[in-house]
Parts: sequence; structure tokens; C-alpha cells
Amino acid sequence: MSKLFFRYGAMNSGKSTALLQVAHNYEERGQSVVVVKPALDTKGHNKIVSRLGVSRSADILLASGEDLRHKVDELRGRRSSSESALACVLIDEAQFLEPEQVDAALEIAVFDNLPVVAFGIRTDFRRRAFPGSLRLLEVAHALEEMKTICRCGAKAIFNARLGDGGMAHEGHQIMIDAPGVTYEALCAHCYLKFEQRH
Repeated sequence: MSKLFFRYGAMNSGKSTALLQVAHNYEERGQSVVVVKPALDTKGHNKIVSRLGVSRSADILLASGEDLRHKVDELRGRRSSSESALACVLIDEAQFLEPEQVDAALEIAVFDNLPVVAFGIRTDFRRRAFPGSLRLLEVAHALEEMKTICRCGAKAIFNARLGDGGMAHEGHQIMIDAPGVTYEALCAHCYLKFEQRH
């Protein structure tokens, strides 16, 4: 039986870069992958974009309410018989999945015997779990933390939202490429210290 993997980390931990590398590794060996991106993630439009400058078009832009398993089946049906059999499903920005879409990812691994590797962050700028990440933590066969460092050199685990007024404490959970808004990965100590100052 194949497995559902959740590889999570704070921002700038190389998640999209790792996804692109996994896709390359499969394809270099003549195997086919499906790359999925939640449509909610408007950064890069239909592309998976690494901060290192590497990018790739997503095979599926998964909209709210869409059934991931059905979309993967549709894509498999459209591929020609000369193409290699599907070997893996890769999901970028998995925190933006809906819980039901995570359950469909689990079904792909269990019933369709296809490994599914989801990459994402656990929590938002307020340290609250994204619904997709929470469900992945609940049902994934394997969890792997991808590490990055804080400004102080310690392991970063939180994502601070920074704007003109300093560190944000309120606002929409999802704010992608908003003007004047940036994010910084911080360790717990720096996050809490920074939070107290603002």
C-alpha cells in the first residue's frame, strides 16, 4: 500500500523546491507525476514557484469544493497510452486544501496505490492551524519536518506577518502577495518576543 506523506515547515524551508526536485527525480527515471496546486494560492498563477527561481506549471489547479481523487482520475484518463503510468501525486501549499480534499488524497494513496506527498506549512501568522494542515497531521501516514532558521540562528517554527504597523495579530488567515505585507519565519522565542513589542 502506498502512503500519504506530509512534509511541513515554516516559510522559506524549501518546500516548493523539494517538491520540484521530487518531480524531477521521478521524471528523470521515466516515471510520471501529477503536480497539484490549490487555486487559492494565486502566487505564480498556475505555476509552482520556488524562491530559488525554479518553476513548473501545475497539472491540476484544485479549486474549493473540487474532488482531488476525481481530478487525478480525469487527468490519468486524458494522458495518452504512450505516456508512462502515474507514479506519484505531489501537492504544493497543502495547507490550503480543504479537509475533504485531504481525505481524497488519503484515498488516492490507499485505494489507488499511488504515493501522495503534500508540502505545506502547519500554522498561520497567529499560530493557528490551517484546516488542510490539521487534517494532514491527523491522517497522513508519515510526517516530516522541513527545517529553516530564524534570524537568531535557532530553528524557525512560526510565520510572522509583518506590515507597516509591525507584527500583525488580526486579519484574514490567508493573505497572499498583499501590498505592504511580508512574512518572516521565526523561532518561538523570537516570535513571542516580537509579539510582545507590538
